[in-house]
Amino acid sequence: MKIVLHICCGVCAAATVERLAAEGHQILGIFYNPNIYPLKEYQRRLQATYRVAQELNFPLEVPPYRPKEWFRQTTSLEYEPEGGRRCEICFRIRLKETYAYMLASGSDAFTTTLTVSPHKSAEVINKIGREIGGDKFLARDFKKKEGFKHTIQLAKQWGLYRQDYCGCLYSLRQRNESITHHHRPLC
Repeated sequence: MKIVLHICCGVCAAATVERLAAEGHQILGIFYNPNIYPLKEYQRRLQATYRVAQELNFPLEVPPYRPKEWFRQTTSLEYEPEGGRRCEICFRIRLKETYAYMLASGSDAFTTTLTVSPHKSAEVINKIGREIGGDKFLARDFKKKEGFKHTIQLAKQWGLYRQDYCGCLYSLRQRNESITHHHRPLC
């Protein structure tokens, strides 16, 4: 099956692409993340994603970076906790773009790397994906079967950049506020 894979970062893409390819799927990656702040962080994550696309030999589509649209839809939710309504809107924005690309590319299905993170609810992400694309959404929880552990191993092996916050301005603020407590990479 030809699958469009929404990729949030290179680290999360590594084991996810490997798993889908091992199942016999042809992967088309799409890096659409208008939530990532600031631009320098967006560029770091994009470069890591290009590296994974090169290592695993799959094409990567990169639509324009449009943070203003993301801010427009999430501004009133800046004080929501991680995993709250703001995140649901963010997932929806990115999965809608992925679904549109799936339709335009003539692919069979779409899915996302977001579920490989232990910090994100696969249940919420899969629900949103099915609402957008119905049976065209490949619902998965890529963190299962040690998916997250494997993606970290590949990131170390390939020397990929690992971020230490989800990506948006609000998660960066949260990270900065808690930096005195403990600091660890998320992906």
